[in-house]
Amino acid sequence: MTTPEQTRQRFLGLLERARVPLEAETVALQSPALGVRADCFSFASEAGQRVPGLLLQDEEATSGARPAVIVAHGTGSSKEAVLPLLLTLAARGFVAVAIDARHHGQRAGGPDAGSAAYVTAIFDKFKGAAGYPFLYDTVWDLMRTLDYLEQRRDVDARRIGLLGISKGGMETYLAAAADPRLAVAVPVLGVQSFAYGLEHDAWRSRVETFQAAFDAAAQHARVAEPDAAFVRHFYDRVVPGIYGDYDGPAMLPCIAPRPLLAINGELDARTPGLHLCRAAAEAAYAAAGAPEALSFHVQAQIGHEFTESATQLALGWLERWLKR
Repeated sequence: MTTPEQTRQRFLGLLERARVPLEAETVALQSPALGVRADCFSFASEAGQRVPGLLLQDEEATSGARPAVIVAHGTGSSKEAVLPLLLTLAARGFVAVAIDARHHGQRAGGPDAGSAAYVTAIFDKFKGAAGYPFLYDTVWDLMRTLDYLEQRRDVDARRIGLLGISKGGMETYLAAAADPRLAVAVPVLGVQSFAYGLEHDAWRSRVETFQAAFDAAAQHARVAEPDAAFVRHFYDRVVPGIYGDYDGPAMLPCIAPRPLLAINGELDARTPGLHLCRAAAEAAYAAAGAPEALSFHVQAQIGHEFTESATQLALGWLERWLKR
């Protein structure tokens, strides 16, 4: 039986690439209207890739290292789009951080670029291009974001959390499973079992988030009516292991015993198999003697939406575990 640590090491082997020097650049921004201190930063995550980010903290914050929260945005979004959440986190005493995911935001032409570059990159990967544009490359970038934050004197590297929404929610549990430096994880609208979706004809809603790439892949492969077998083939080429070794039920146990709050919508068709993920996580946290560090919150009668009440729950969880 594969242990969580063996799963982590295999996943790290899939992600690993040359660790180029960060060559970080940080510029303080004038932001009187925001009422916070703001930095615009960038760093090299690998050869040919620079990651742009925003970092906010309360204008009245005293000197010294403080807990930080990274926010991972969803498909077609950007670091600027999560600015309201960053401001809330900063007001609550966190160093609030966001980066543009691979093929998004500034890395695709600007904050309103949408998902066109992302979809193109996924199709290119299906045809044999390098990299893993769907999830894995951004997981690597999030790990390198930790490298950057560790260099800052105003961040307590022992108290860094990650909150991700939708695509960012998937990246959150994958990154937390891969990197123990993440002290707290809050995947929102992301935890799921890809295998369950394939086995129970519940894969279409997920595929819709990159539909143009999937349709192009089917046309390229001369498949007129793609079915679950073709989806498996597509995943094998684009995001290997996502419905097997690195599926939700396999990855969540890798996070134990660190605090994990999973927020999902009861009616969200994009996150099938949540019960399998929950069962695997509960077993792992019980075995680790930390059942209180695990919580699943399913928003009743809610679909793929991060509600205000769920936002407050997430903020409370981050405060509980990062401000101890």
